[in-house]
Amino acid sequence: MGRKKKTVDRGIVPDPKYNSVVISKFVNRMMWEGKRSIGLRIVHDALEVLQAKTEKEPLEVFLKAIENVKPMIEVKSRRVGGATYQVPMEIRESRREALGMRWIINAARSKTGHSMGDRLAAELLDAYNNTGIAFRKKEDTHRMAEANKAFAHYRW
Repeated sequence: MGRKKKTVDRGIVPDPKYNSVVISKFVNRMMWEGKRSIGLRIVHDALEVLQAKTEKEPLEVFLKAIENVKPMIEVKSRRVGGATYQVPMEIRESRREALGMRWIINAARSKTGHSMGDRLAAELLDAYNNTGIAFRKKEDTHRMAEANKAFAHYRW
């Protein structure tokens, strides 16, 4: 039994422009060294570019892109005897969302040439269209889980 008080989850304040908690979470994962205003500006610029390119509601495109990249299943290493098996496991919703956002951000950062807002918009558009680096990462994860489903009985 711990001696300290239980922590209280204060929740996340919605984004001021789009009134979305998901965008706030995305900005929080995006920012470096606590520079929230810069992260917020990058995400808002990316959403404006998305609106110009798709002529649809940017929040709608953003949420669909995140949904397309979220993995359903992942593999975790499990040591049994002397061997290590890659055991496929289902992922809880909060981790699915976190992985999807992380993959989109890393894919945008890995591109070169344009501003971060443009790179992020391009990756979100690719994710919306079921293409791009982040979507490929999800497909690879699912393929790995499918290949190792023979070890599913090692689940813990």
